[in-house]
Amino acid sequence: MNLNPKNRLLYFRSDNRFSLNQTIQAEDWGRLPYKEAWDKQSQIHQALVAQKLAHRSEPAGTYPQDHRLVFVEHPPVFTLGKSGKADHLLLTEAECAARGIDYFPINRGGDITFHGPGQLVVYPLLDLECFFSDVHRYVRSLEEVVIRTLADEGLCGTRIKDYTGVWISDAPRPTPRPPHRKLCAIGVHLSRWVTLHGLALNVHTDLQYFDYIVPCGIRDEDKTVTSMARELNRAVDVQRFKLRLMHHFAEVFQCMVEPPLTNEI
Repeated sequence: MNLNPKNRLLYFRSDNRFSLNQTIQAEDWGRLPYKEAWDKQSQIHQALVAQKLAHRSEPAGTYPQDHRLVFVEHPPVFTLGKSGKADHLLLTEAECAARGIDYFPINRGGDITFHGPGQLVVYPLLDLECFFSDVHRYVRSLEEVVIRTLADEGLCGTRIKDYTGVWISDAPRPTPRPPHRKLCAIGVHLSRWVTLHGLALNVHTDLQYFDYIVPCGIRDEDKTVTSMARELNRAVDVQRFKLRLMHHFAEVFQCMVEPPLTNEI
């Protein structure tokens, strides 16, 4: 899809002191092994922190920052957050290897989840103080971005009290399923208010992989994992979905999001 300046998506409001001046550069890394993407994230994160420290005498939001919004898809991998339990992985590491699934304990919040083909992973790498200083608001804002983008596809995403992420909680169709179906997992890490990790949205993911874990550590009988394809019973235009997500990210974070510099999306 060809993106030119006329396609640039932005949204301004006057109730945020700093983010009106912030620009986030979107990037599409395609399909990338998890460890390689983690290393690239870490390099960007370190550069954002270094820039912040170099301008420590200046108010947040008044100095230039190289914020990124990264889209990526991973080969099959399980990641375990720092608050997760190792026994929520129901396979041995040898069994994971036999199935071609990587496994990484990492430094984000949350428990265990799966990343793989058909899943849209989004890593916002932001100096959050240039927008606001509130971790709870940050997570709720990521949820809001997803909820608005799902609405463009005709899906009613929702939140469930005490459970992070975005869910489908309407009457299950066409076959009986638990009433609460998780569509998007969120796990983040912040250092000096610079963000790392992000969200994972099941577009047309093979949900069988979730049978090998206790997804997000949730064992409730009324909750399960789903995908957009399963809920819509049709294919999803992932490239269009990425553009809509960029648009809603700009809306919610009250900033400009620049499309990739190439035709990656």
